[in-house]
Amino acid sequence: MSDDLEHAASRFIPALGFAALTRLYDPVLRATLREATFKCALVAQAALAPGMRVLDLGAGTGTLTLMLQQSAPGAEIVGVDGDPEVLALARAKATAAGQTVRFDRALAYALPYDDASFDRVVSSLLLHHLSPADKRRTLREVFRILAGGGELHVADWGRPRNAVMRALFLGVQLLDGFATTAENVAGMLPELFHEAGFVAVRETDAFATVFGTLALYRATRPQVSAPLASTS
Repeated sequence: MSDDLEHAASRFIPALGFAALTRLYDPVLRATLREATFKCALVAQAALAPGMRVLDLGAGTGTLTLMLQQSAPGAEIVGVDGDPEVLALARAKATAAGQTVRFDRALAYALPYDDASFDRVVSSLLLHHLSPADKRRTLREVFRILAGGGELHVADWGRPRNAVMRALFLGVQLLDGFATTAENVAGMLPELFHEAGFVAVRETDAFATVFGTLALYRATRPQVSAPLASTS
């Protein structure tokens, strides 16, 4: 692992805000976020087919990665995350389930994959951990690695549906940070997808949880490459 990755990874926000809480991540999601409901919806939305190459971006402990593999046994599923501890949990989970899944360690905004090398990128609860600049860098990377016509499918915090959902989301902001979550709560993720070059962007569903409104999104990379927005 490069020194740059080690340095950058030392600054990312772990799954529950603190590394010591990583092993509680799975039970917390099951208990609080209707995990089975929203992840099943996300997998169905991605509509995987045999022969597709699919990236689970921010794979965490591998729950979604394994669900993707189960939904399309003939597809090639790759999980990627920057946290070595959660990747160890993901690999152990895959072994226990008798599934052979590749898990790579890399940061979302510096992916070690060739241009146009995936048909789908699926991501759950990653973007709200990233700074505004890193959200944009990550989406440009996703655009780069998707083939023309390839799709991005995301589950993450969205604009609260009412005052109760907004109040509940303060708990997430206190844990994960106000700067990283501000664009989520403002409902700006679709705008960021458009900015990265995606088309056919839309919010497809939303779920009320004990921590706020969790939304599903989809976006498509055009068949003809669109120019990326200037970063200057």
